[in-house]
Amino acid sequence: MGSLLEIIALHPADAEAAQEGGADRLELCASMEADGLCPSVSTVSAIRRVTDLPLRVMLRLENSFTTNGADLNRLTAMAQSFLSAGADGFVLGFLTPDNQVDGESVGQLVSTFAGTPWTFHRAIDAVLEQQPAWRALRTLPGLDCVLTAGSSIGVAHGLDDLCRLAKEDPAVAGVMMAGGGLQPEHVPWLYQSGVRRFHVGTSVRQDGSWTKAYVNSRFVRSWRNLLDAQDARE
Repeated sequence: MGSLLEIIALHPADAEAAQEGGADRLELCASMEADGLCPSVSTVSAIRRVTDLPLRVMLRLENSFTTNGADLNRLTAMAQSFLSAGADGFVLGFLTPDNQVDGESVGQLVSTFAGTPWTFHRAIDAVLEQQPAWRALRTLPGLDCVLTAGSSIGVAHGLDDLCRLAKEDPAVAGVMMAGGGLQPEHVPWLYQSGVRRFHVGTSVRQDGSWTKAYVNSRFVRSWRNLLDAQDARE
């Protein structure tokens, strides 16, 4: 099985360019100044009309990793609307006030779309103890991917920890998706550690801008070629 390349898409133009460049999957979100919140249902519908790539939609209402009953009710309803609009999966993750995985809240939400795959997002980078957090994630139904930079401030600072976690536990490597300031020079180290999923945002946009540029298909293709070259060496 080859490496997976996931691209963040904010608009239909992003999705078209990502598919043209060779992406395998899209993460759909909005409000990148808040590190990604729920997009509109209309955006999901519009993106679904222009691509047949799998779409994972962000389920996050505020720039926080905690949640409450009212927000969970809203997210439950939104998840069903996103599925109707063409979503194939979701991206979510909650922490308790003391920065541990909030398995109860996550479990409550994912139970409402049982059978739909989902990604635990970079909330994992804000937990205090990584190993208990990863153990907690293994108990959550439907989880097949964990997006992590290994550090709350990006892959450049968390690379060593990501590689160590992946090398120590093949089960962790199997679900780990590296992202959060990921750069091409990080890929060989991650690949050698067993990581095969890669998540890219600003580095496929001109000048790394969320607001001034759409995804550039040539930049996506360069990432596709990089991962294909790693796969070919295996």
